[in-house]
Amino acid sequence: MSIIGIALGVVAIGLFIWLKNDQKMSNDLYEAELQHTHQGMNAMMNDFNNYQVETDRKIAELEKQLEIKNKSQDKKMEKHLKELPSIIGRVVGQIEFAQDIINRNK
Repeated sequence: MSIIGIALGVVAIGLFIWLKNDQKMSNDLYEAELQHTHQGMNAMMNDFNNYQVETDRKIAELEKQLEIKNKSQDKKMEKHLKELPSIIGRVVGQIEFAQDIINRNK
């Protein structure tokens, strides 16, 4: 009976050591997986930051282009507003001249 007890004890100790080594190997694999996940998350964060910077740069460039276009349109509008009275005067003059010709022919 004591031999069976000793054998069972040795088997139990061997099984305990084997399970401990298996658990250590599993923990090492999980640690490596966690490190890869961490690296992947950092890479995604860097990509997202680069995307944000690039998008902000594009937005700033578009705002500059829009401002330039608005200023150009404002200048054109001011030019037309300055010319408008003379254009109206010419049109009215032509209408009055045509009206005079019509009235003479009657």
